[in-house]
Amino acid sequence: MTPFEPNLSSLAVARDVLLTPFGLDEGKLLRTLGTMFTHKVDYADLYFQFTKSEGWSLEEGIVKTGSFSIDQGVGVRAISGEKTAFAYSDEISEIALLDAAAATRTIARAGAGRVKVAGATQPTGGRSLYLPRDPLASLDATAKVRLLERVEKMARAKDPRVVQVMAGLAGEYDVVLVVRSDGVIAADIRPLVRVSVTVIAEQNGRRETGSSGGGGRFDYGYFDDAILERYADEAVKSALVNLDARPAPAGPMTIVLGPGWPGVLLHEAVGHGLEGDFNRKGSSSYAGMMGQRVAAKGVTVVDDGTLQDRRGSLNMDDEGNPTQCTTLIEDGILRGYIQDTMNARLMKMPITGNARRESFAHLPMPRMTNTYMLAGDRDPAEILASVKNGLYAVNFGGGQVDITNGKFVFSASEAYMIEDGKITYPVKGATLIGNGPEVMNRISMIGNDMALDSGVGVCGKEGQSIPVGVGQPTLRIDGVTVGGTA
Repeated sequence: MTPFEPNLSSLAVARDVLLTPFGLDEGKLLRTLGTMFTHKVDYADLYFQFTKSEGWSLEEGIVKTGSFSIDQGVGVRAISGEKTAFAYSDEISEIALLDAAAATRTIARAGAGRVKVAGATQPTGGRSLYLPRDPLASLDATAKVRLLERVEKMARAKDPRVVQVMAGLAGEYDVVLVVRSDGVIAADIRPLVRVSVTVIAEQNGRRETGSSGGGGRFDYGYFDDAILERYADEAVKSALVNLDARPAPAGPMTIVLGPGWPGVLLHEAVGHGLEGDFNRKGSSSYAGMMGQRVAAKGVTVVDDGTLQDRRGSLNMDDEGNPTQCTTLIEDGILRGYIQDTMNARLMKMPITGNARRESFAHLPMPRMTNTYMLAGDRDPAEILASVKNGLYAVNFGGGQVDITNGKFVFSASEAYMIEDGKITYPVKGATLIGNGPEVMNRISMIGNDMALDSGVGVCGKEGQSIPVGVGQPTLRIDGVTVGGTA
């Protein structure tokens, strides 16, 4: 897999979709960028996007909702020092581009600066992590409904206590084209699909829910019966476990986190604090700590946008830079931040290919891709056996973090008590309360079973939502405060 090989087929498709129908070519795009450099601008770019998306939901055996949308437009950005100006239009035309460009150059003083616009474009490609296909076209409408009906029947057949099943199917076909003032022109075609299953189980008048699902950058053909069966099984198991759950105790205790999706705690409590913009501004609890110990020995955390077909992966970021695997924490020592172009330049650090945006109508900023902790050498059974009294958290629901001090609160949607090294009864209402840097230093055992989530992650930052991935091995963390209901 060559990391910087031009993907000419994606670029050709992007030109056909985003430029040619509107009478645009690369010469006109460079001239638009040139109008911005009549003022003292350091950098400028154009971000074109065409997105086709759909969603289907089934409830009580009936498709209750279906949606389909097409969005397209262009975002125009100029940077001068630390200042950024941004304008966007859902009309793609030379006039709209020039109007947006005129609005953005107001951040800089008139007069030519030292930076010049490139005289020609240079096609630049990213990685080849997924096929440039349209997932919406991979099944017809009837087959999409049947897929949802299949997973619903699978879930209902698992247990008579299942009283309701809700299933959802979503797909997206995204074509993006980036043109930069340094002459780089790059494109990516991004498929994305997801299936979700939620069940409600009832026993003795008590109702509980469970959910599962997954997806990635492929088409609907991924969801064969074996995959759907696994989603149904996980959702039903979670609901049934919660039917028997007792109130969770409260207080400081040893926590064992399961592999995979519990890495969302790592994403929130640590990952956001390592994004470049927060550290440049000094608002992160990790600001100024490069080279210092921020986690226990053995803890290595990476952000990796180069994993094949993963939900958080990209062939290139939203500035046209190839994604990469960035080591953030190595053996407990802080080694890197997640960077886009502007923050990397201002901090005099390498660009890491982490500029991401929700759409053409949003500014790019440094964001995570797939963030996970590397495996250790301990057997998960050994980790559980080492705990005399504690909590085993397998799945998480919502959570929040304050990146200025690292404090977080997370609710466990599936958790069990550990007594004398054995998993005993399930509990509900457990919340984990702590400080990210402190908790990272209390990791005492790291499992050899690193796993990634199934492809359901959505990350929010400053009002923008993007798909991400998380992962980790089984972890033992000592002295975590648990807020319970007992």
